[in-house]
Amino acid sequence: MKRILCVVAALTLLACGERKLEPKAESENSKPDAKGHPEKYIEEANVVELSQEAQRRAGIQVAPLASGSVEARVILTGTVQPIDNHVAQVRALARGRITEVSVKVGDRVQKNQVLALFDNIEAGELASQYSSALAELERLKIQQANAQRQTDRSRDLLQVGAIPAKEAESAEAASRGAAQLVRSQDAVLAGLSARLKRFGVQGEGGVDASATSIRSPFAGVVIKSDVAPGAVVDSSTPLLSIADLSRVYVEAQVYEKDLGRIRVGQVTHVRFEAYPNESLPGRVVAIRDVLDVQTRTAGVRIELANPEGKLRLEMFATIELPTVGTHTALTVPSEAVQTINQRQVLFVKQDALHFAAREVKTAGEGLMREVISGAKEGEAVVVGGAYQLKSVFLSRQVQGEHDH
Repeated sequence: MKRILCVVAALTLLACGERKLEPKAESENSKPDAKGHPEKYIEEANVVELSQEAQRRAGIQVAPLASGSVEARVILTGTVQPIDNHVAQVRALARGRITEVSVKVGDRVQKNQVLALFDNIEAGELASQYSSALAELERLKIQQANAQRQTDRSRDLLQVGAIPAKEAESAEAASRGAAQLVRSQDAVLAGLSARLKRFGVQGEGGVDASATSIRSPFAGVVIKSDVAPGAVVDSSTPLLSIADLSRVYVEAQVYEKDLGRIRVGQVTHVRFEAYPNESLPGRVVAIRDVLDVQTRTAGVRIELANPEGKLRLEMFATIELPTVGTHTALTVPSEAVQTINQRQVLFVKQDALHFAAREVKTAGEGLMREVISGAKEGEAVVVGGAYQLKSVFLSRQVQGEHDH
């Protein structure tokens, strides 16, 4: 009897222990796998489920990724640089002291905009000379007026025989001499005024004439500044560099093996990370004649327009140069490639109802794109209705964010 009671008690304790462990086991099963969850989450997030009827309405068409003949291209990377003869070094025209700098590197400036104020020693001296010359001109004009009155009186006296003709002629000569001195002094003043205007000072500037302005020669961007208030400079001292960026270069390096496929005047397509959906036309304007002995590359310059000023110096660019000839590569229609979060995407069919958004890299323009990486030959990709699939994908992403 005692043995039976012991067995029953043991079974009762075991059952109670199992019941106590059950919540723990359930809790462990409900806890997401720290290693597996992220992959599963990403996979689910990138997959769109679409019924057969919805696929029909969206015009979904699928085709295996296959090789085709595409135009041969050279792909380069480069950076935006200013055009050499569109860069101006701004200098002071004379010796003096900088009192104020109004701009900094990166500022956009307009033509004739004040860049700095300058205590121009030479302009101050010229203004003083101008004032003296102006006073001398007034004195000479008074002399000329007196000489002219004397000449008029001499003529009247000569007519009545009150003075000899020689005296009247002498008065006329003195009047002509006074007039010549006035004209000469006018020329001196004009010369001084022209020199002052070079410094942005009018002849009537007076005591403030030495405070002159240094102005921008054209509209552009300040790309360098070597000046600060208090600096004493002269005409040989570079102060600021202004670049006109309405047109720019993209400078890239071309490997020796590709040099024979590139020529000056060739049209290119240039893309920038900042504007992934845009392809800007450019033109090869220069190919350097000397190779870099370390990299075995030659520099190439592509010129392109920048009317809106979107392209900034040192921006990275990808350049596609179409070349003579074709090559075989994986191709898809351009409409199959969609842009999501600034990335190129193909939709790959997984089964009858599911499509995965796959990031890829492509090249080329026109009706067909070359698939460089991200997808394999034979994979079923959406070639029709990709935009509608993208819309569903984005709407479900937004819905998922709201659910979280």
